[in-house]
Amino acid sequence: MSLSAYQKAQQRVETPRELEYRLFGQVTRALIDIQDLPRHEIARRMDALDWNRRVWSFMAADCANPDNALPENLRASIISLSLWVSRYSSEVMHKGEDVEPLIDINRSIMQGLASQIELQKEALQASGAG
Repeated sequence: MSLSAYQKAQQRVETPRELEYRLFGQVTRALIDIQDLPRHEIARRMDALDWNRRVWSFMAADCANPDNALPENLRASIISLSLWVSRYSSEVMHKGEDVEPLIDINRSIMQGLASQIELQKEALQASGAG
């Protein structure tokens, strides 16, 4: 890798919000992909549902950390959503419930992250750093 290519790669480091957005995009794509799978495709369904559940569990654990800088009410909401995602994922697997509500929740989170990313970019541009 040339020095200029390395410098460009170094400048394009994802912010935590961009990383979260990308992760939610990937896990949401996996949920969309299983939406129309037959119920007997258990392994693929379980993989996507488990991945989504693990993402939400990680977020809940992070929000439970007293050092987390998010507002307390937002942290509590994320923890509540994580609990719902876990329960509903079980219903999807065992009762054949629709995956769409999980996709909708993830998309809502992605919209919130996208607006935070945009605000961060605007702040960087305003400060002359971007």
